[in-house]
Amino acid sequence: MADVYHVPVMLKECINGLDIKSNGIYVDVTFGGGGHSREIVKHLGEGGVLVAFDQDVDAQRNLIEDDRFVFVDQNFRYLKNNLRLHGLVPVDGVLADLGVSSHQFDVPERGFSTRFDGELDMRMDQSGELTAKKVINEYAEDDLHKIFGIYGEIQNAKSLAKTIVTARLNRNIETIDDLKRAITKLIPRNKENKYLAQVFQALRIEVNQEMEVLREFLEQTAEVLRPGGRLVVMSYHSLEDRLVKNFMMKGKFSGQVEKDFYGNEIKPFTVLTKKSIVAGDEELVKNNRARSARLRIAVKNG
Repeated sequence: MADVYHVPVMLKECINGLDIKSNGIYVDVTFGGGGHSREIVKHLGEGGVLVAFDQDVDAQRNLIEDDRFVFVDQNFRYLKNNLRLHGLVPVDGVLADLGVSSHQFDVPERGFSTRFDGELDMRMDQSGELTAKKVINEYAEDDLHKIFGIYGEIQNAKSLAKTIVTARLNRNIETIDDLKRAITKLIPRNKENKYLAQVFQALRIEVNQEMEVLREFLEQTAEVLRPGGRLVVMSYHSLEDRLVKNFMMKGKFSGQVEKDFYGNEIKPFTVLTKKSIVAGDEELVKNNRARSARLRIAVKNG
């Protein structure tokens, strides 16, 4: 199941980035198919522990049978509380692979992919109340404009929002095909796939509160990592990557680095990757989803 579920991106680079100690405590906050987690466990000795987070019920089919493995079926925005609950603070390394798993894209009824028809869902957590269908049919035009402009980085976001609001006056937009039909006149010719991917990205980020979750998670990593511990984050679009880069460099998401009374910079991390790491040619041939991945690594300051 795990092999089909999701091919782990930049596996070797992630493991090297974590710099695993055999008796350390490590966290994989995006367990998914368990590809990265399985590799981490291989590097652990008797005293080592791996804690894995995932809110997706499907991911639980891939659990690792090992005494050193602890699974938490929650969103990684609750990182600190769950680690405390298990008495596993501080930790030696945290890994986050922010991509949607291949499995989620490949299951039509999850509504993540533009390739299939299906309900407009897009929930990572199937118990969540907000769906893409609700966003499309109930959000005000101004809010849709913002979502498509900011999260999708779509050029004609204003027209797109207006078109959707006009289309839903006649009848609800329930499915992926309904949405495609409603916006077909706005899709640039020969750029259909890219445009739809941007629309779906925007909806997915809104439904799952991905930017808020990422901010909360990053702030908590500074609290749970021990000095010398590693933070390894892989992102797949510029919005995520910008947040990760700023936080690793400054300990905050915007503005200047804080300084103490003497003018010394106060920041939780030292960045080890001056430029983001990208997948090599060999991996890109085997795994198309690696093409947009950006990997950044930082070490917690003492």
